[in-house]
Amino acid sequence: MLRALSGLTTRGRCLLAAGVAAAICAAVLNERGLLRIAVFVIALPLLTVLLASASRVRIGARRLLSEERVPVGGDGEVRLDLWRTGRLPAGEILLEDRVPQVLGVRPRFVVERLPHHPVSLRYPIRPGLRGVHRIGSLRATITDPFGLCEFDRDLAPPSRIVVVPRITRLQGMPGGAGTGGGETGNVRLHAGHGEPDVMVRQYRTGDDLRKVHWRSTARRDEVMVRVEERPWRGGTTVLLDHRAAAHHGIGTPDGSLEWAIEFAASACLHLGRAGMPVRLVSGNGLPVVDAPQQSGPQADGVVLDALAALQPTHDRELATGADPGHGQELVAVLGTIGAQGVAELTNVRTRGVRSLAVLVDTASWPEPGRPAGPPVDEAASLLRSAGWGVVVADRSMRIDEAWTRLCSIPARGPVQAGGGW
Repeated sequence: MLRALSGLTTRGRCLLAAGVAAAICAAVLNERGLLRIAVFVIALPLLTVLLASASRVRIGARRLLSEERVPVGGDGEVRLDLWRTGRLPAGEILLEDRVPQVLGVRPRFVVERLPHHPVSLRYPIRPGLRGVHRIGSLRATITDPFGLCEFDRDLAPPSRIVVVPRITRLQGMPGGAGTGGGETGNVRLHAGHGEPDVMVRQYRTGDDLRKVHWRSTARRDEVMVRVEERPWRGGTTVLLDHRAAAHHGIGTPDGSLEWAIEFAASACLHLGRAGMPVRLVSGNGLPVVDAPQQSGPQADGVVLDALAALQPTHDRELATGADPGHGQELVAVLGTIGAQGVAELTNVRTRGVRSLAVLVDTASWPEPGRPAGPPVDEAASLLRSAGWGVVVADRSMRIDEAWTRLCSIPARGPVQAGGGW
């Protein structure tokens, strides 16, 4: 009974209190007429509560999301299908879909008449923060015709919505992208012994006689031809530094970490769509995505889902322990990093393999009460002296602009203005 009384509205409680007060006055003044009125006033909200609490919401409901993944700042839509499964209780039914504030809406609908066939209600969402968010259950609030009480019922279960980073379309490729070593972009096959950079096999009918390798032919006493030299595409590793200590504005949509994640996501999808295997690793060298990703919508979805759920770590410094690129080309997206972190990263890299870095100038993302870290120019200088190509990106630099500067870094040569060797 006490639980049912908790459903009384302010109007219902005031009416119940007025009835109790009238009953007390009737007893003191010995007024039977007032007592009859008091009994009616007390009984009305109590009976209304009992009837409303015993009634059932005879509404079927389901929630459908227009897209499995919605980018930050993108437009999505949620559809609610409602239908009547029986007689609706008297009074008004208020439907509220409990949507997180980061999705930008708080939809409410009033149901008075509802057919037996499904009726669709739609509302837009515009997520402002990356992450895996949960839309709570669809709640129906039953109100009696007099507005004396109300009760809540859940109609549809919670739903999961994945808000992925924004993707910027990129143009061009870094010099030698996707190669396993060397600075020109090619690793040539070797025959093991003999002349380097040459692989030979026995002559077959139809082979071009200009490809006959005369030294091997004389040594083996049979016609041997050269095999076309071809590059070995070992793929590219993208390293994402997502330490909380390395970024400003953690948990906000315009923080430096979100910029770094958007760059890493755009680079991974761009390289993958170009047909290159891509590995995505964190600042400690552990894979964010378990296996190298090839091109295709499914591979893009794996990368985006992993980055949507990515949380900042509490590591103070980079600690890869081994070459995070595993001998492949490396594109590192770094936040604030000191000399120790640079040494940790450069000492484990395989020599002769191309290494590129985008240094996020976190000082351009001011955060009140937070001390400034090491100057970004110092880290850039240390990386360049170790043979890395470096681009420094501040808050005003676009993702595609940073990528274009990265692609313009020559494989060899002096340091260029705006980031280079």
